[in-house]
Amino acid sequence: MTESTDHNSFLTYTNPVYDGYFADPCAWEHEGVWYAIGTGPTPLARQQGGRRFPLLRSFDFAHWEAAGQALVPPDPALGDDFWAPEVTFHDGTFYLYYSVGRGDKGHQLRVATSGNPLGPYHDAGKSLVDPGGCPFAIDPHPFRDEDGQWYLFYARDFLDVCGEERHGTALVVDRLVDMTTLAGEERTVLRARSDWQRFLKDRPMYEGIYDWHTLEGPFVVKHGGRYFCFYSGGRWESEGYGVDYGIADAVLGPYSDTGNETGARVLRSVPGQVLGPGHNSIVRGPGGEDYIVYHAWDTEHRARRMHLDRLLWTPDGPAGDGPTWTPQTLASRQAPDPVQ
Repeated sequence: MTESTDHNSFLTYTNPVYDGYFADPCAWEHEGVWYAIGTGPTPLARQQGGRRFPLLRSFDFAHWEAAGQALVPPDPALGDDFWAPEVTFHDGTFYLYYSVGRGDKGHQLRVATSGNPLGPYHDAGKSLVDPGGCPFAIDPHPFRDEDGQWYLFYARDFLDVCGEERHGTALVVDRLVDMTTLAGEERTVLRARSDWQRFLKDRPMYEGIYDWHTLEGPFVVKHGGRYFCFYSGGRWESEGYGVDYGIADAVLGPYSDTGNETGARVLRSVPGQVLGPGHNSIVRGPGGEDYIVYHAWDTEHRARRMHLDRLLWTPDGPAGDGPTWTPQTLASRQAPDPVQ
């Protein structure tokens, strides 16, 4: 439904904005069209011979349609689990960053390229991080700073602890020498330190037993001169999963997420309505407002589907205007003045 008020056009949408399985959504705008790429259901992702990573497209940001699959799969020896893709555009080329492996037994970061936002994307032929030194790396997020330098944020496993730090998966950043090569200057961004970020107690990992905590799905935005690294914490299947953030004055940190000790501050579950909101991206909507795009489970816990809500920049920090499950208005592009 569309209505007009004060020469502005408004659209109405209701979450989820796409009915199919669509986890870890990365949304972006290119030449007036919005696109999204995500993790597909595991049985589909494991079908041999077809492309991986479902794509969506929208011409108004409120209505989304399926737009095929993105990635031509690389060497099958790398694994058949394809997770958490992100697409960015630089110098005429679309770059698709993703991880591939076999569940929690090992995942590596890779990048593929295309001249078209809908692909096909072809793998560049190398791992971004040495799997020998880092056997589990997921959720790559490319970020371009205002000076033009690119960085890659991602999640990896940590077995050491110091102070409040917990064992588990956490966030790091490295500088990109070019769009397919890291500098090898990895720095820690954030480590888990709160109970709500627990993935599983007594988890067998790396020939040991750990109280395992997880931070994943980084996405960075610079706002008001500071860097906000959004992330998801906890166990992705649970109601405790949610979106929080760390803040830094420089892109390489140090980052602090002080203030989240009792739970995620941007998005949390709403029991009986929206479960486990997480793994977000952030994109400008047609009216110029920032929107947080994320997945959440339905109440029957059957599938993760794509949602979107306004991202509010408050004096106390960013906050999601959600999660919502009722009709929401979306300001679209400025409409022309009516003919007199």
